[in-house]
Amino acid sequence: MRIAYLSTFYPYRGGIAQFNASLYRAFEKEHQVKAFTFTRQYPEILFPGKTQMVENDETADKIPAERVLDSVNPLSYWQTGRKIRDFQPDLLIMKYWMSFLAPSLGMAAGLVINKTKVITVLDNVIPHEKKFFDNAFTRYFLNKNNGFVAMSDAVMNDLLLLKPNARYIRMDHPLYDHFGEPLERSEACKKLNLDPSRKNLLFFGFIRDYKGLDLLIEAFNKLDSSYNLIIAGESYGSFDKYTQMINNSPLKENIHVFTDYIPDSKVPVFFGAADVCILPYKSATQSGITSIAYHFGVPIIATDVGGLKETITHESTGLIVSEPKSDLIADAIKSYFNKQLQTSMKHDIIQLKERLSWSKFAEGIVNFGLELS
Repeated sequence: MRIAYLSTFYPYRGGIAQFNASLYRAFEKEHQVKAFTFTRQYPEILFPGKTQMVENDETADKIPAERVLDSVNPLSYWQTGRKIRDFQPDLLIMKYWMSFLAPSLGMAAGLVINKTKVITVLDNVIPHEKKFFDNAFTRYFLNKNNGFVAMSDAVMNDLLLLKPNARYIRMDHPLYDHFGEPLERSEACKKLNLDPSRKNLLFFGFIRDYKGLDLLIEAFNKLDSSYNLIIAGESYGSFDKYTQMINNSPLKENIHVFTDYIPDSKVPVFFGAADVCILPYKSATQSGITSIAYHFGVPIIATDVGGLKETITHESTGLIVSEPKSDLIADAIKSYFNKQLQTSMKHDIIQLKERLSWSKFAEGIVNFGLELS
């Protein structure tokens, strides 16, 4: 099968690019694949982080993607559609996570949909940080597709809310496998200058308000001095309120902050040191952090929002906190260590890893494409 894949690829960085690279590699084992990506993904004024691009000291899977789509240049939408059409693919794959990209991706897809089946992997249908144009833009984009992949029930329900007749398949997020093996715990603690005798809680990933870091800091204040809190990830927006909370914390000496972008080569260090990964989200659809944690065999404590609990089996691969409240998060952390759940959970995660492979995910998409009429 000939597959065109339009989304974020190298030289862009971040979780979307990592997802696309892993799925591209799975596709290319059995099919002819050509990747297309952005010349400009977001205007700099709209990008809240330091940079969208892979930097010289970072490692990345250099997928050979043709850079053609400018998200704010309508002429490039037509050029992108034409280039994809010239490739004559049987299947066009895209990824969708924010309505700002709906016009560019939707118009490019609309130029090929008459001869090519178009399938989008949905991260979000309704964004976490809402804008007045979300529904109109997203409806436009959805109508330029033949089918969809929903990786959580929350996303599936949002899809059906906006497009009740949508054809879709429901598949769980595969586990990231490109980071290598975790460092041995003592070595990881040494690299991060952590006391290895303490219990290490990890908050990992881009820092945005909906991810609830403030709730986790409040929860951490309810623990004793036998814990470390590791905050690792670039802040999308001001970090000032978190700095103030940390400075006011009675356990501030046990809070370790790493707010630069975490390159792939450093990820094994943080998960090697972690005893548990905390997702204290206030809202969510799904999170790629769960698949990173599982890759490294690290159990998860997450709030019961969106689709998080769909990939976390309570008291098997992690703990689900009933509400995003700091006292409940603190209670779950204490329970995790008091019941010594880490060993049994690591065993269950090994079994989960065998099921959530990229090859099975790619195969499911291809089979779904063959079913679409």
